[in-house]
Amino acid sequence: MTERRRVVRVDSGHAVERPDSLAVEEPLEIRVGGRAMSVTMRTPGHDLDLALGFLLTEGVVATPDDVIEAIACGENVVDVTTTDEAAARVIERRFYTSSSCGLCGKESIDAVRTRSPYDVAADDVVVDGGDLVSLPDKLRDAQRVFDRTGGLHAAGLFTATGEPLCLREDVGRHNAVDKVVGWAVQQRRLPLAGCVLQVSGRASFELVQKAAVAGVPVLAAVSAPSSLAVALADETGMTLAGFVRGQSFNLYSRPDRIVGSTTR
Repeated sequence: MTERRRVVRVDSGHAVERPDSLAVEEPLEIRVGGRAMSVTMRTPGHDLDLALGFLLTEGVVATPDDVIEAIACGENVVDVTTTDEAAARVIERRFYTSSSCGLCGKESIDAVRTRSPYDVAADDVVVDGGDLVSLPDKLRDAQRVFDRTGGLHAAGLFTATGEPLCLREDVGRHNAVDKVVGWAVQQRRLPLAGCVLQVSGRASFELVQKAAVAGVPVLAAVSAPSSLAVALADETGMTLAGFVRGQSFNLYSRPDRIVGSTTR
């Protein structure tokens, strides 16, 4: 979703007023059983995916079977009806999330170390290095809103051979990943075994956590990972690739899954 605004463009000292497209950012309230749980700043669109992905990666929803119904209540509210067991997990888990940092409001990093119900380390997927380096361009080609605004992150889910399964955009990189995971919840495709998750920015601790909770064995980013992201990827047995650009990339954990990555 975009919004048109008048801007003053200055180029080599010359100012020209012209229209410009901005990525829309609005709050989304996520409710569980009618009770407000969280407010996240996001780009409107695929809100049910976002809510379900958020609840799964935060450990409220353990499996798609925990979700009874998810409905949009107006433009900026999603209410998810869950099983009683999942609803009980909501207690003491309300917090505010901004588009820039999915960890805002957390007391400590231990509070977000949600354990994945899936054994990512046991996934025997193999990805050709040539297919891996093709993913950023495929992701970029599908970013329709980015083309108009230049202001959105993207996350794309691909098969091991580079076939696209789902792509989502958002002002928050963690929201884009939650939207992909939420799509998988609705499609009942969890765990995401044998898949590659490509993200448009850096690989943070939170993105690795979200990928692990969804059972993703390979996470690739066009920029750098953080030290905690690498540590968590190593701990869970996930393949983490960074600086995937052109024909090169760095592998920070489980390089054995990538064909052509044997060191010499």
